[in-house]
Amino acid sequence: MTKTVFITGASRGIGRAIALKFAQEIQANIIIAAKTTKPHPTLEGTIYSVAEEVEALGARALPIALDVRDDEQITQAFAEVADTYGKLDVLINNASAIHLANTAD
Repeated sequence: MTKTVFITGASRGIGRAIALKFAQEIQANIIIAAKTTKPHPTLEGTIYSVAEEVEALGARALPIALDVRDDEQITQAFAEVADTYGKLDVLINNASAIHLANTAD
């Protein structure tokens, strides 16, 4: 039975590497969840480019635009996963957020 894997922060870096490894090793259904939907001028990767890489390896990909700080987006994302795959087997919380400010802020 095909596993379904949800990876946050999957548009680049460690999240992308995890997605590609799951695609290579177990041909999973892979949810590519991240904020990056448009190319950044200096950073490679979007949810769509990683989804293409995953599918090129023979796995199924579902790119979902997601800001993990937004409860409503999280609810919508998991509803989409349930509608598309019916279940979730693995959740990898890899996303991070950077907020550059003084401690008092």
